[in-house]
Amino acid sequence: MNKIKARTIFPIGLLLITTAIIGILTFRDYGFTWDEPYFYGYADAVGYAYNPANWFSGHFDLNNSYGPSASDHMNRGPAYLLLAREPVYLIERFGIHTDDAWHLVNFLTFLLGIYFLYQICLRWIRPWAAFFAASLFASQPILWGYAFINPKDMPFLVFFLGTVYLGFCLTDHLKNPSFKPLLEVLIAAVFLGIATNIRVLGPLAGIMVLIYFFTQKPTRRAIRWILLYGLISIVTMLAMFPYLWQDTVRRLIETFVSMSTNPISIFVLFNGVAYHADELPRRFFPTLLILTLTEPVWPLFALGLGVAVWRAFKHRVEWISAILVLAWFVLLFADVVINPPPIYDGSYRRMIFILPPVFIFAGFAFDLLLEKINKHWINILIGLAILAPGIYGIIQLHPYEYAYYNSLIGGTTGAFRRYETDYWLTCYKQAVEEFNQLESQPVNLYVHREPEVAAPYAASNIKILDERGALDQIHTNDYVLINTRANEDTKDFHGDPIVLSVGRAGATFCVIKEVRKAP
Repeated sequence: MNKIKARTIFPIGLLLITTAIIGILTFRDYGFTWDEPYFYGYADAVGYAYNPANWFSGHFDLNNSYGPSASDHMNRGPAYLLLAREPVYLIERFGIHTDDAWHLVNFLTFLLGIYFLYQICLRWIRPWAAFFAASLFASQPILWGYAFINPKDMPFLVFFLGTVYLGFCLTDHLKNPSFKPLLEVLIAAVFLGIATNIRVLGPLAGIMVLIYFFTQKPTRRAIRWILLYGLISIVTMLAMFPYLWQDTVRRLIETFVSMSTNPISIFVLFNGVAYHADELPRRFFPTLLILTLTEPVWPLFALGLGVAVWRAFKHRVEWISAILVLAWFVLLFADVVINPPPIYDGSYRRMIFILPPVFIFAGFAFDLLLEKINKHWINILIGLAILAPGIYGIIQLHPYEYAYYNSLIGGTTGAFRRYETDYWLTCYKQAVEEFNQLESQPVNLYVHREPEVAAPYAASNIKILDERGALDQIHTNDYVLINTRANEDTKDFHGDPIVLSVGRAGATFCVIKEVRKAP
């Protein structure tokens, strides 16, 4: 038994330790995204709702717990923020800036997702095949980038994945009459509650668990435990969602409608055309899935799916949970294609939680290779070759990995001006820090979008101002920071010289222009 455990633990331990070391060495390189300053302001404010002194003060007001962007975030569940904010505060005590502290905690959360994916793979394939599947997942540049800078969609992926894994394990263990499941029920239920809190699609993970549970012919004892599981998950979701504490039913419906319709009116660049976010063609999602994951992913998924079907037919795998995992991807993918929702930012970041099954089934392809090629060094070389495009993309684009496009479109170079790249404005950090070195005199730097993203990085002599609504205040010899989202840099202050640009792999993400002629 100890040897079996060692064979299981060593591969994932190797992957997690290696990944953690790289993340710890690089987490300070990432800039604030468009969403982060206000979202983390919500994290700071939400603690108000949990302070007993505020409850009995005589003037308790839940509105104080929604932060500086209440209209955007109050009906967004803050469960992840509540969990992550204390580690962030602890890290800040060591002199690490707020943005860096959050990026580190976000990344450590991603490691938990890698672990869960590996563990789910072990239901059907051997440890080293699961290792390569988890490595392929971890080495996707777009996911690696999100791991640091995306405190919304990546944590949802992690807790959705964790809910599925823990729920499947709970169901399996409930078959044993002597098993005492209280702690396992509690942990699994809390994960479901947190996933539901973060996004309204979280209950889908719970539905997967329930379907698997009832296909196992549960006993009355097991049904009682699963009812407790559901109750704890609901209590967890509500307890970590202050907005729902008042007028719960109405606000719950309002939250569901708001997050389902995802109203947004910005322009999104797709294949060289700027579309309204609610008018994107159906091919948007499948096109980006093909172009933003590394080249081996989809062939491995197709091969792995074939292997899984064959093994299920031969009764070599437990097929019910495998079908549920496949449905997790296929049904949600079909829904997005048939009924495309408004899409933020020219990306599918809100849908990345449907990607784990792709890598889980790719694991079946790795398992076939290990079965057919019984030479360790050949398997290692094949595995490294498959991981190489992702590793190269991470190195080439760092710290803008989420702007990755594969060779099918000519890389990020070929995607530039046709698709969105650094749509979240993380280039502001590098642009402003480099501008600090260029200017020692007091200057005005107007920012075309989201000046609060640039402000934390400016030296004391550089005054960060909002360009929007201030055109009549901009004078000759002022500077303007403009991003290339929707090719805005080609329209604003056209003809003024670029003094500094930031980009990677032949793509420009943002520029600073010197104003020669006031608008």
